[in-house]
Amino acid sequence: MTAWPVDLAGVTETLVTTRGPNDRWNVAALGVHEPEDGPPTARTWGRTRTWRNFRERGVGYVQFTTDPVLFVDAALSIHEVAEPVLDNASAWVEVHPEQVDNGSEGGTQWVEWELRGTDSAVESRVVPTFSRGYAAVVEGTVAASRLNVESYDSGQLRERIAYFDDVVDRCGSDRDRSAYDRLLSVVEE
Repeated sequence: MTAWPVDLAGVTETLVTTRGPNDRWNVAALGVHEPEDGPPTARTWGRTRTWRNFRERGVGYVQFTTDPVLFVDAALSIHEVAEPVLDNASAWVEVHPEQVDNGSEGGTQWVEWELRGTDSAVESRVVPTFSRGYAAVVEGTVAASRLNVESYDSGQLRERIAYFDDVVDRCGSDRDRSAYDRLLSVVEE
């Protein structure tokens, strides 16, 4: 097992690429939980492409990037690429997921996976900064991805989305605002 290229704490929002039956790499958001006594874990919710590709192909590439537009596209739409490692990934780790638990919550199936890393690389080093705009894009995307899920109140989620829209407008970069515009266009469809 290879070491991960970053320290994980709590839930780290990442992007994961998994190879689909069309031999293209599906890009999706994936929250990776810090390891307790073993490898990091993640949950897939519902019968998604990531769930299917983990089950059928047994490999994925967890990636660390700060591109808000890519995060929105990956979380809220079908986004596929030709290669497993994204051009703007600062670091990545090849994982071989192993199902360790499953269940149902709010009428939605979930599967917990251990993510055993087999290869990794750091593509670029960045000086850490914290952008409230980017954080608001991530939080707004999480809220948008839960719309129309029975166990969540859609009215409250829409209020959160509106609040984070204001934060992005006040604190975000041009790229953050572009990402949030995409998020809003998906939510309004």
